[in-house]
Amino acid sequence: MIKLTDININNLSLWIQQAKTQARRGKVIQRIPLLSQANSDHFAVAISFCSGDNLSLGDDSCRFPLMSVVKPFSFLYLLEFFSQEELLKWVGIQPSLMPFNSLEQLIADDGYPRNPMINSGAITIADKLPGKDASDRTQLFCQWLNKLTGSKLYLDMEMLASVRSSRSQINVAIAQYLYSQGNLQNTDLAIDTYEQICCISGTVEDLAKLGQVLACNHDYINYQNMQLVNSIMLSCGLYEISSKYAEEVGLPMKSGVSGTLITIVPNQGAIACYSPALDTFGNSVFGLEFIEILSNNFTLDKS
Repeated sequence: MIKLTDININNLSLWIQQAKTQARRGKVIQRIPLLSQANSDHFAVAISFCSGDNLSLGDDSCRFPLMSVVKPFSFLYLLEFFSQEELLKWVGIQPSLMPFNSLEQLIADDGYPRNPMINSGAITIADKLPGKDASDRTQLFCQWLNKLTGSKLYLDMEMLASVRSSRSQINVAIAQYLYSQGNLQNTDLAIDTYEQICCISGTVEDLAKLGQVLACNHDYINYQNMQLVNSIMLSCGLYEISSKYAEEVGLPMKSGVSGTLITIVPNQGAIACYSPALDTFGNSVFGLEFIEILSNNFTLDKS
């Protein structure tokens, strides 16, 4: 089998150029004012190998909020504090049949979130994070991520202010319904924590280092917890089109509306992409196109 380490600057550059031609089909998110100002021409890819080596190309100095890409890691964080059995009382591991912010899906499921990759699940997870308030929770979580990965993630206060200025009323309604069903302890705290952790920010290289946590065996992360997170990402990480990419690519992936995409290649490394133009599902057009090109050119060992 061909290994991720066989990728070099030359073929990486070629595939980026090919993916860029398709990215013009996407649109930058408009709901969050500061994100709407992102340059749709920015493209970056970083690979963090299990060997410890790193490779990046493009606009890799760009800084952006993780947004929904933070969701696998907040779930992993709680898995390290609680048992899988306890977490699965709060949130499921089944794909959603509706969009990532669907209140209808949550109501149909009697307030039990389908999985931690959609907003209802992530808000539920945010409600359970350790810490005395939202800022303390976010700081502790960010510190854990940086210690784990050697990255330089930080809470972007300007982005947080922009998110708060255009707060999603759908998320508020989701939190209120979760509370009414006894699945949240405090709606304001859950929403505030959720918004803050989504505004944890960094570069594409930081994102690749995060992915490495889920790609490589470590003695400081429980292997079963890693396996569970990767399994949920494979089936749920791209919302309604997750099954399409699970079949075509077969690798765990997670997207975010800032234009982020992370792909896990088990036992080899992680690929992080950044480009803010999104498809209608909220996924980076460039990122998905790049991963499809890569998978068509490489038969990666996915074991």
